[in-house]
Amino acid sequence: MAEEWIIPTQLFDNGRLQSGMAVHVAAGRVTDLCAARAVPADVARRAVAGVLTPGFVDLQVNGGGGVLLNQAPSAAGLMQIAAAHRRFGTVAMMPTVITDAPAVLDKVATAVIAQQALGGQGRLGALHIEGPHIAAARRGTHAAAYLRPLDDAMLQILHRLRDADVTVMITLAPEMVTPNQIAALVDLGVIVSLGHSEATAAQADAAFAAGAQSVTHLYNAMSQLQGRAPGLVGAAINSAAYLGIICDGVHVDDAMVALACRARPVAGRMVLVSDAMPTVGGPDHFDLYGQRIALRDGRLVNAEGNLAGAHSTMLWGVQRLVGRVGLGLEQALHMAISAPAALLGQPHLGRITGRRIEDLVLLDDALALQPLSANSGHDIA
Repeated sequence: MAEEWIIPTQLFDNGRLQSGMAVHVAAGRVTDLCAARAVPADVARRAVAGVLTPGFVDLQVNGGGGVLLNQAPSAAGLMQIAAAHRRFGTVAMMPTVITDAPAVLDKVATAVIAQQALGGQGRLGALHIEGPHIAAARRGTHAAAYLRPLDDAMLQILHRLRDADVTVMITLAPEMVTPNQIAALVDLGVIVSLGHSEATAAQADAAFAAGAQSVTHLYNAMSQLQGRAPGLVGAAINSAAYLGIICDGVHVDDAMVALACRARPVAGRMVLVSDAMPTVGGPDHFDLYGQRIALRDGRLVNAEGNLAGAHSTMLWGVQRLVGRVGLGLEQALHMAISAPAALLGQPHLGRITGRRIEDLVLLDDALALQPLSANSGHDIA
């Protein structure tokens, strides 16, 4: 059907969960929203059970579909990762390259710029660079051999990406750079995120004052919260920055997720991320820096038993935020859609109007994905 009104049980749009709304679809794209009662009686209408929402926005995706970006720094690798996560409702993402040899980052940047030039469905338009300017003591699974100071080579890559209008996030440890360097990155249009850091709260506060906008996977790989030493965790929770957090029941205890969500001084600044690895939509193992990473009891671990990314999706995170952490669905969807869209400076990703029908997600009462095809739901006479 070329044109119809879809009437879901609930609609999540622009940060709000609403009932009694209708969505006008023409030529496969949403053109309008209105109250369901205002839809004319003589047009095609279809009721669907569930919550209709824009697809998820994931700011930290290392891999998927059996592909690790560091090992497949190509257009084909990027698209395979994106396709694996689209199956689970993620329609916008920041492919993430972790600490590696400079040549790897250069290849990833070239591939992302090429995808950006495609436009349309092939356009990713974003890259998260996690490391290499991080603290050795908090490197986690990042290879120590590739850690290095912020240098001209990195600046050249960042300029290439921004000149191509690619949205860039870089995770760095604030103690490894100066506030002036952070300010220069922000002036370039780079989203600076703090992480993999032993920073004191004072160092973190200085980084926020210099323009750092975000924190990468709160609680993990950073100086912890203590009574007389707030560390990066305490400084982050007290800040107005956007805080990425993994909600898989492995990286962060559900009670600590709830604590951070309640404690923020500015509402709406918590961001759900997956930190997903190739096992999402792929086999139960992969190689990283020549080591086998295996999925064991829901945990991705290396030979030493250290966590190495997550076997998780945004969908699973939303389900856990509601079912285990105890957040309302509106807040959970805000963390998975509206907040990351705002951090990216792309608020349209949190809105229904103007979106392709394929970029929308329908969730049932159990928050499982349901099809939104023309033959789902039922016509209203």
